[in-house]
Amino acid sequence: MSIANAAFSRRALIASAVAAAAATAGVSGCSTASGGAGSSAGSNAGSRTLVVGMELAYPPFETRDDAGEPTGVSVTFMRDFAEEYGYDLRIENMGFDGLIPSLQTASADCVMSSITITDEREEQVDFTDPYAVAQLAILANASSGISSIDDLNQAGRTVAVKTGSTGDVYATNNLDQAEILRLADESACVTEVSQGRADGFLYDQLTIYRNQLANPDTTVAVYIPFQDPEYWGIAVQQGDDELREELNAFIAESKRNGEFDKLTETYLADEKAAFDELGFRWFFDFDEGSDAGEGA
Repeated sequence: MSIANAAFSRRALIASAVAAAAATAGVSGCSTASGGAGSSAGSNAGSRTLVVGMELAYPPFETRDDAGEPTGVSVTFMRDFAEEYGYDLRIENMGFDGLIPSLQTASADCVMSSITITDEREEQVDFTDPYAVAQLAILANASSGISSIDDLNQAGRTVAVKTGSTGDVYATNNLDQAEILRLADESACVTEVSQGRADGFLYDQLTIYRNQLANPDTTVAVYIPFQDPEYWGIAVQQGDDELREELNAFIAESKRNGEFDKLTETYLADEKAAFDELGFRWFFDFDEGSDAGEGA
């Protein structure tokens, strides 16, 4: 794929402003990887800086390694994109509810953080074509008797959700009989369910699968589908067609050239085997339809 040759002054100015603010604040609340994100990449490295927002709290998609540096599926994908298109990549770690605002305030050029494409979010930012597909599931307390989404929508039930996630959106719109407990992160939701203070936690199948394995005595997983599949996209500032088109081209090429297979083998081999055994649709499998819908 050829490297796009388009204007980049606006993003360079944004990156300079972010760098200056980070230096003044002691780089509080952000992370720059070495040897990848934050380092030169591609033949035009340094000519264009790309600031990418992520919440580094969702392994193995967006997380940190033992040295505290960004790693995971999304990190490697953006490094490969930056190398192909001649960007100097910077990854900014931020809370999930700050990701879209970072685009609206021009603190980031794009956001890749397992974000579901929704109509509400499309009113605030522009999305690329989908690069992954996911489905919600339930992590239920082992003593709750929960076996379906209808069991959760009952008076006296408590549903834990991560604030701003599509689990939050689904619960708000559909579980009007239950009490909704909104928490800042996934681990807090899991703790509430595991300790019996919540009956269930709504999140994607992979998260539910991993957390049920980690808490086999206190939780059960309910995978019965209760909504259409969700589609993840990379968000960019409204009107930034140049970057969105570059990302779309790279996503399309990655579906053809084995990029997503490589990411699966590196970060998700065990999970892929488990999904195959359970009969779940895989994150990067678009054979069952390509209509965009809605991660987190």
